[in-house]
Amino acid sequence: MSFAREASRAVRTTFVLWLLTAILYPLVMIAFGQLVFPYQANGSLIKNAQGTVVGSALIGQPFTSDRYFNSRPSTTSYSTADPQKDDAGILKTGVSGASNLAPSNSALLDRIQGKSDPDPSQAIAGDLPRLEQAGIKPTADLLYTSGSSLDPHITVEGARNQVTRVAAARNLQPIQLEPLIAQNTEGRFLGIFGEPGVNVLKLNLALDALQPA
Repeated sequence: MSFAREASRAVRTTFVLWLLTAILYPLVMIAFGQLVFPYQANGSLIKNAQGTVVGSALIGQPFTSDRYFNSRPSTTSYSTADPQKDDAGILKTGVSGASNLAPSNSALLDRIQGKSDPDPSQAIAGDLPRLEQAGIKPTADLLYTSGSSLDPHITVEGARNQVTRVAAARNLQPIQLEPLIAQNTEGRFLGIFGEPGVNVLKLNLALDALQPA
């Protein structure tokens, strides 16, 4: 068999494989996703009552106002920093990722407990004093960041511990908020993996739609 024939066969085989794996297969997967799982395939986007996209069910957002259920802390501030003006170095190591600080690390303790300093610019406002001042019983998810720093969920207990503060800030009855937490709680994956979690963005959107009793 001649070299030219072998080369021609190799080129044809490569072309067919390229066509199957680089063109046809991706197109089939895109079509399948759009037909069967359009919500997931397009980013699990969440819209408000006006139909405007306000975020994704998969990516957390920072909520710190007393009028909203607060998110868990984030090492990257949920990647909201401006890449052109990142003075705090939020995006220095990427847009997601854990701090990798050991429980005994002083930087972690300072962030949680706070740190006073004669120089105001060096002082650190701790998450624990902030929660205690707001009358919120701290839970692990309200004190520690997630592995990705983009977790959109908090625990059911973490949400319930914020009910009194949110209700007071919005002139609502605490009993009005309990059903919202239940409605926006996502169960274990396949019923066995992980723990139930409350999607903070969905919960706060439902909260905005709630009217005073």
